[in-house]
Amino acid sequence: MAKRIRKGRRQAPEKGQFSQLPFKQPVHRSKPLDIISEDELEAIHLASLKLLQTTGINVLHTEARTIMKAAGADVRADNERVRFEPELILSLINSAPSSFTMHARNPSHNVQIGGDLMAFCMMASAPNASCLDKGRRTGNKTDYQNFLKLSQMHNVLHMNGGYPCEPVDIHASVRHLDCVYDLLTLTDKAYCIYSLGKERNQDAIEMTRIGRGISNEQLQEEPSVWTVINTNSPLQLDIPMMQGIIEMSSMGQVVVITPFTLAGAMAPVTVAGALVLQNAEALAAIAFSQMVKAGAPVVYGGFTSNVDMKSGSPAFGTPEYMQAQIIGGQLARRYKLPYRSSNVCAANTVDAQAAYESVFSLWGANNAGTNILKHGAGWLEGGLCCSFEKTILDIDLLQMVQSFLQPVDFSAEALALDAIDEVGPGGHFFGTQHTQDRYKNAFYDPVLSDWRNYESWQESGAPTAMQKANTVWKERLTAYVEPDIDAAVKEELNTFVRKRKEEGGVKTDF
Repeated sequence: MAKRIRKGRRQAPEKGQFSQLPFKQPVHRSKPLDIISEDELEAIHLASLKLLQTTGINVLHTEARTIMKAAGADVRADNERVRFEPELILSLINSAPSSFTMHARNPSHNVQIGGDLMAFCMMASAPNASCLDKGRRTGNKTDYQNFLKLSQMHNVLHMNGGYPCEPVDIHASVRHLDCVYDLLTLTDKAYCIYSLGKERNQDAIEMTRIGRGISNEQLQEEPSVWTVINTNSPLQLDIPMMQGIIEMSSMGQVVVITPFTLAGAMAPVTVAGALVLQNAEALAAIAFSQMVKAGAPVVYGGFTSNVDMKSGSPAFGTPEYMQAQIIGGQLARRYKLPYRSSNVCAANTVDAQAAYESVFSLWGANNAGTNILKHGAGWLEGGLCCSFEKTILDIDLLQMVQSFLQPVDFSAEALALDAIDEVGPGGHFFGTQHTQDRYKNAFYDPVLSDWRNYESWQESGAPTAMQKANTVWKERLTAYVEPDIDAAVKEELNTFVRKRKEEGGVKTDF
């Protein structure tokens, strides 16, 4: 583990390492942006409650409907539709915590979720991986592990958001066992698991407990793993997602409720209508988490964007996406819940589109008051690919955001009156003692930006940002060091995984 240094100072690179800021969560330095009025926000809120009261939502999970009925929801025996009175929804949401600590295997990598703090995550769930050398390929174990190593090495990535790419060369019946094992051994940061059935949830929760070396009772008091619950828009909560809430919330672990509402496809074509649907689905699932266990940690997630109406493909990093991001943050604050957003784009390669759509997503996330930023590094093709070069580009962007959010120094030394007086009119500050004492830490040092003039850049071979990123990720992987883990803990993990594999893992249909 790299040594910690004084607040706000860049770490000097050790042998085989690189310069970076210490592991520290960025803090929103200004109030989140409110782009709609309180009356307009209330209109979304009331429309969402009316939708849940009159239209209702399909709940495909039988046990979930039983729990909902016991809590006072309108559940009828002849169908799967469930309706909720507004008072029931609001009373349940009030029991959810406004902030909590996410406990990592390494306590120095614990993160606070809520308030004015942000946590950036590695990309998750891509079926493909890509790099400049080998091109685009189906997700595999080697790429999966290399992405995890990059996420571990970079302090600006505070958590892992899931599997950066899906390692399809591991059979689905045991894939979760190998993947969670890698999350626990190749990294020591908090991570997200997938809710794909009861056994997978239970296996991952138990492996998390083993990895932290704690009891079940302590695990239930200390959120240590999280999952994303996507509603099946429009107006449907499916079986794996509801089972995931039951397993995770009952154990005091974190669920991030994120409706996947794409305006014009699974949601109304208007931003306002899509947000009504997002909010209704989120409120229903959040309320259910509190039916399972009052006080269970839960996060309001927003992922509303639009589609290209010519092709039907999802569009990300658009003005509409940014509007939905920021209004989603307003809604989360209204319910006093932490907020999740994402760093996304629709670009197919690491080009100007990838950069500007990601910057737009990050600026929207910052202005929205985001607490968890999913897909922080690596996202391409609307989420279909995790790119090694895009990972480095995004790490650079995230570090720029982190530097931007650091407070400006207004001490007497920083105001620099003596230095200005020393130079006087018409001089320069390159050689002053004031500059010499500070130049190494004066500004953010970009990874990919090239600030040389055209002639010197051309003489060096005129590298593009993508070419530089290709060099950087390979250099950094050579410097990876596996984080420490207690030998007894690792052996217990190995024993658990071996036993579950001998039992056949999880039954699949293929």
